[in-house]
Amino acid sequence: MSDITIIPGPDTSRAYRMALGCFGTGVTVVTTATDEGPLAMTANSFASVSLDPAMVLWCAAKHSKRYQAFVSAQDYSIHILAEDQMDLALHFSRIGTDFSPTSWQPDSAGVPILRGCIARFDCRQTALHDAGDHTIIVGLVQRVMRRPGTGLLHKSGQYGGFSGFDQQG
Repeated sequence: MSDITIIPGPDTSRAYRMALGCFGTGVTVVTTATDEGPLAMTANSFASVSLDPAMVLWCAAKHSKRYQAFVSAQDYSIHILAEDQMDLALHFSRIGTDFSPTSWQPDSAGVPILRGCIARFDCRQTALHDAGDHTIIVGLVQRVMRRPGTGLLHKSGQYGGFSGFDQQG
């Protein structure tokens, strides 16, 4: 099979997405509190920014109906999903206001905290950066929760896990 080279653009968006799909990512659900109640969004655009101070980022799609609530949120939590939480990832990718499929409770700021995740980063928004059809949301990490477990991964349009590795440290 020979290499395929493309120039990203409207006519090559499918090929571009397929190339991006070659990179496996972890799956997160980001939650926040709004005047209308709890809100969630599935995201795989999550990364560490800084260890000192502790900062992370994630990206929100501008076309999402939940976009404005998340770029306006001062406090939010990023939940790293466990391998057995694929249904939760799919649910919150479609519906952000229905928390009935999961066990959760609000933290002191009212932000929904989901149970069963392998890690959680409770954040305070510190910066927004325009990035094409997304906005990069940078947060100062206020608290971290983690437990042993295998994370949910997304690659080439599929969900799965990475067996044989369970970080205990």
